[in-house]
Amino acid sequence: MQNYASIIAQELNIRPQQTEAVIRLLDEDATVPFIARYRKEATGSLDEVAVTAIRDRLAALKELDKRREAILASLEERGLLTPELRAKVEAADALTVLEDIYLPYRPKRRTRASMAKERGLEPLADQLARQDRTLPEAMAAAYVDAEKGVPDAEAALAGARDILAERFAEDQPARERLRKLFGREGLMRSKAVSGKEEVPDAAKYRDYFAWDEPAAQAPSHRILAMFRGEEEGFLRLSLRPRNEEQAQDLLARLFVRNDGPCGREVRAAALDGYGRLLAPALETELRNQLKQRADAESIRVFAENLRQLLLAPPLGAQNILAVDPGFRTGCKIVCLNREGKLLEYATINPHAGSDKARTEAGETLLRLAKKHGAEVAAVGNGTAGRETEAFIRALPGWSIPVVMVSESGASVYSASEAARAEFPDLDLTYRGAVSIGRRLADPLAELVKIDPKAIGVGQYQHDVNQSELKRCLDDVVVSCVNAVGVDLNTASEQLLTYVSGLGPTLARNIVAHRHENGPFQTRRDLLKVPRLGPKAFEQCSGFLRIRDGKQPLDASAVHPEAYAVVERMAKDTGTTVRELMQSPERRKAIRLSDYVTDKLGLPTLTDIMKELEKPGRDPRGPFKPFSFAEGVSTMQDLKQGMKLPGIVTNITAFGAFVDIGVHQDGLVHISQLANRFVRDPNEVVKVHQEVLVTVLDVDIPRKRISLTMRGE
Repeated sequence: MQNYASIIAQELNIRPQQTEAVIRLLDEDATVPFIARYRKEATGSLDEVAVTAIRDRLAALKELDKRREAILASLEERGLLTPELRAKVEAADALTVLEDIYLPYRPKRRTRASMAKERGLEPLADQLARQDRTLPEAMAAAYVDAEKGVPDAEAALAGARDILAERFAEDQPARERLRKLFGREGLMRSKAVSGKEEVPDAAKYRDYFAWDEPAAQAPSHRILAMFRGEEEGFLRLSLRPRNEEQAQDLLARLFVRNDGPCGREVRAAALDGYGRLLAPALETELRNQLKQRADAESIRVFAENLRQLLLAPPLGAQNILAVDPGFRTGCKIVCLNREGKLLEYATINPHAGSDKARTEAGETLLRLAKKHGAEVAAVGNGTAGRETEAFIRALPGWSIPVVMVSESGASVYSASEAARAEFPDLDLTYRGAVSIGRRLADPLAELVKIDPKAIGVGQYQHDVNQSELKRCLDDVVVSCVNAVGVDLNTASEQLLTYVSGLGPTLARNIVAHRHENGPFQTRRDLLKVPRLGPKAFEQCSGFLRIRDGKQPLDASAVHPEAYAVVERMAKDTGTTVRELMQSPERRKAIRLSDYVTDKLGLPTLTDIMKELEKPGRDPRGPFKPFSFAEGVSTMQDLKQGMKLPGIVTNITAFGAFVDIGVHQDGLVHISQLANRFVRDPNEVVKVHQEVLVTVLDVDIPRKRISLTMRGE
């Protein structure tokens, strides 16, 4: 651990004691949210970002050591491990360095070099490599042997050159020099596959039919687009240095000592080793590096978008009439109470074309809204969304707000196991309407039921490393759920799953215990849940809330392990815990330094005081209703120069997509986000942010809308 801690501390520029503490807590199965919030004294108040970075780098170092051990075992088993080689392997500080060291010793399929060695030509290769004045043909004559497959001197020299070519291509310093050149001078070239230019699906890659740019400068979205075009068979890519002669000369200079006959043989071997072995290997490496870099950026963008979406302000507990709109099959209506329970559902057909259908639809909406005391209407923003919104708003006697809600992923939830378990006898479309209504009340609680990849806030999400994407998005969901806190007595199994220290099994057990025994009265009752022991209780309890319970601190983010300190504060001020939470004057009289212990320092005590002031405070902002421009509901309604309100739905490396209520998001290119240079769109906009945009261009055939947020 000491070695890991010092390496990570140096890389992340934090104190070794901090990394040691985090590593120790991680080894004890503590979660990132728990460490960041409740172990500030141990970690020096490292936040979730820093703790996550330590966790991920620790995993990478452990993986490096695992590979190192496998290589040492392989070398030892085959009798190849010398003290010098062991020292090299143990000193390798990166996977590429480790693999370069191992490359000459790695078991491989028969190659031209290995077959030449089988014919006894390695001594000839060694002679050539010395580059003395002896003529190569004279050297080679001694190795001519028809029975060994060496019919003449030229065949012997060809075999010796194959051995040298492989030797040069596997030389560690040479590979490192060429690797740096590829990274520095590599050019990403793309061209159309002959005969595929006019295929309809190839149109989206037209920009890359004749494209080149420095690989080191290529942005993530272009890298992923070109790789996808290649994967789909429309593009052909190459990644080589701009001037390949420079690369060839660099390799030759490392091994060619003179221009004599042997030197020329060595040069030929070096050029062959570059073109046949080294360049393809380094091109593959560069491809992998670009892919990893593009993946990391794409995943970062996706994660940031998801965080913003999950932390969107909730409407809160209200009676909701939710609508999943549709033209052909009608609009599905559900009525939900303040706890999100389904009360009634129906289908209306306001877009069927007949006055009778429209009248009946209006009467049904008004009757259901009145019957269930609806306080707001939530309308999905998909097909027929704007038309349904306009229909409801225009109803005579309609008085409650109408809010458009993103329905991305609602259909995924509708068909999910969770939806089937909750509503086994309910049609898919009604389940979708329930999801729309609930995500207005609390986006976080509802969206955790959906695979994040189905929510539609990613960039090339299906092209990136899927396991890394899942890990990162799970981190975001865990972070958001624990930052907000979870009501223990109302939370769904899916929401509880993401609470620190729980997971699917314990979440299921909590819900089952709640159903069998009624609401939890205190956090301590969690210990009665099957398989939920002291360790899980320590990790989860601070993030779970019990409203109006026996213990007032159960409604806050104060951890049960600190209850005794708060009770001491209350006693010292001559009051109860509940009164202390309600009295700013009594809290001001508390001197925190009087309560510092070895395990409880000022950082955590300061957090406790904030919680006593606003128990269980929600970090999400207040909900603000939003309306699209009236009279603009299709692309045909758009005109250049129009100023329209919109909602940011997705952010990518090249700009932001904005919903302006016409069933097709418009793009605000990064150059149009502000009257200044913008490096990262997140500097200017956030997902779910309300913005005012101006229409620049409308391309109806290609379904493209160009917008700007720049002022005059």
